[in-house]
Amino acid sequence: MQLPWQPDVTVATVVVRDGKLLCVEEHADGRLVLNQPAGHLEPGESLQDAALRETREETGWEVRLTHLVGTYQWRAPESGRHYLRVAFAAEPLHELLGAVLDTGIVRALWLSPAQLQAEAARHRSPLVWRTAADYLGGSRYPLALARHIA
Repeated sequence: MQLPWQPDVTVATVVVRDGKLLCVEEHADGRLVLNQPAGHLEPGESLQDAALRETREETGWEVRLTHLVGTYQWRAPESGRHYLRVAFAAEPLHELLGAVLDTGIVRALWLSPAQLQAEAARHRSPLVWRTAADYLGGSRYPLALARHIA
C-alpha cells in the first residue's frame, strides 16, 4: 500500500537588525549554503513555536515574531520532495552567548539584502531570496493568520 502524498512543512524567520538580515551558513547536500533560520515543524508544535525554536537552535538568537510574511510551495528538483514553507518576520531580542548551534550549522551571520542577493548561487533554495524579497517589499500580515488549534 502506497502512503498518501504529504509535503514537508517548514518554517522560516526573517529577522532584521540595522538593515541586515539574520542568515545561517550551513552544510546541506554536500554544499555550504545560505538560508534563513528555518526547519521542519515537529509533532504537536505550532508554526509560531517552530519558528522561534528553529531561530534559537540555528542562530543562538531569541526573537519576537511580529508578522506572517507568506506561505510558499516548492518542489526540490533534485529530490522531488515538496515543501510548504510558512515564513515569519521577527525582531531580535538578545543573543544567547555560548549557544550550541544545530548540527550542520556553521555559523549565524548578518547580511545586507544586497549581500544576500549577491550570494544567490549559494542559497539553499529559491525560497531564501523569495522570502527575503517579499519581506523587503512590505509583505507583512497579522500573526493571527497562522493559528494553532489545540
